[in-house]
Amino acid sequence: MNIAICSSEVFPFAKTGGLADVAGALSVALGKLKNEVKVFMPLYKNIKPDKLYDDYGLTKEGNVEFIFIKNDVFFNRDGLYGTSSGDYPDNLERFCFFSKKVLEILKRINFKPDIVHSHDWQAAPVIIYLKTIYKDDEFYKNARTILTIHNLAYQGIFNKEKYEVIGISWDYFNMHCLEFYDKVNLLKGGIVFADAINTVSPNYAKQIQTPQYGCGLDGVLRERANRLFGILNAIDYSVWDPKIDNLIYKKYSVNNLEDKYVNKKMLQSDFGLLVDKNKFLLGMVSRLAEQKGIDIISNSLEELAKNYQLVILGVGDEKYHQILKKLAKKFKKSFSLNLRFDETLAHRIYAGCDAFLLPSRFEPCGLSQMISYKYATVPIVHHTGGLVDTVEDYEDKGGGFVFKEYSSFDFLLAVERAYKVFKRKEEWLNLLKKITKYNFSWDVSAKQYIKLYNSL
Repeated sequence: MNIAICSSEVFPFAKTGGLADVAGALSVALGKLKNEVKVFMPLYKNIKPDKLYDDYGLTKEGNVEFIFIKNDVFFNRDGLYGTSSGDYPDNLERFCFFSKKVLEILKRINFKPDIVHSHDWQAAPVIIYLKTIYKDDEFYKNARTILTIHNLAYQGIFNKEKYEVIGISWDYFNMHCLEFYDKVNLLKGGIVFADAINTVSPNYAKQIQTPQYGCGLDGVLRERANRLFGILNAIDYSVWDPKIDNLIYKKYSVNNLEDKYVNKKMLQSDFGLLVDKNKFLLGMVSRLAEQKGIDIISNSLEELAKNYQLVILGVGDEKYHQILKKLAKKFKKSFSLNLRFDETLAHRIYAGCDAFLLPSRFEPCGLSQMISYKYATVPIVHHTGGLVDTVEDYEDKGGGFVFKEYSSFDFLLAVERAYKVFKRKEEWLNLLKKITKYNFSWDVSAKQYIKLYNSL
């Protein structure tokens, strides 16, 4: 099958979150299943295509090709989507340019796609153009389209004054196509025009059809319910496995879990925390935004810092930066705050912590809980989205600790339940041995995508 993957970020070239991990790992997994795959993304600053295999450590997958779209005016910038003060004002121009070029290049290289697979709003115009400008084009007559929604909260909404940037007829600016409360909504356009839509977990596919989680598009999604599917994300075990991970302090596996505690002590030492194997060390690697439950963390932090240890890595809303900075000064021996994105440190947090925090208000899928399992780090999660599909509570013979009500009180109770098990060393060790054997590999998920492609 000929597959064109279109994404605004792809690991290991450019990444702000899980979208990049999925676009990168899924492409390689599809290639391994004997498909011809072309992966399209913008050529951002600091990506060096001529050094792909040296600098990025890629293995040469003969049937997966990465195609970078160059436009220095649009893409040679420090940020992918904006700066700390907000989104770039020309994001509509940037990603419409990208999407148009994808379809021009496919024709130029004579790659007739059976499937055009777009990820999120930035690549949704590829589908919009296929069903408008290219609808009678013989070259694309057999192409079927799928849109993956990684997070419905991000929709690509712009003032209608910019509509002409898209370059399609005003006939499509109506409530059945791209119009959304008198604005332009690219994600809505993708949902309306795609042959199939999928989200990154089965539970999230159900949730987004409700007003609570639908972000204003629940009605549109309900209309397309028979074309809406949930396929669980997966993780790349060639990147996330403590047995082969060169970024952590000391490699370990289920057979020598005592070396996990070497990672714990080194992490405590490097971040000025009290070095003590018996301290319950909690980790969080996340965007510091309300979606990710940072409001709950902020409200609970005094309690957490008094009783346990906590390491947070990430950037986000300035409001929370300020709150967390104050608390970091107050609790230097038990709370380490790292306001940046750092891939090495992320790996070390997964490896060194006892438990991993995912108190998200909503979570389309979440990869952190799957990664933490592999590193024998127990997830503590809110009962929502993909977390429901991947974390069962310890009391129900599962591998994590789940709180149902979105509140600091319920969250702290879940942490306390986990700590009680942590103190029972043999019981905790048995839990760690169990969770490291869970399998969330792309082998399974890629086959589900192939099944969906074939159904189209």
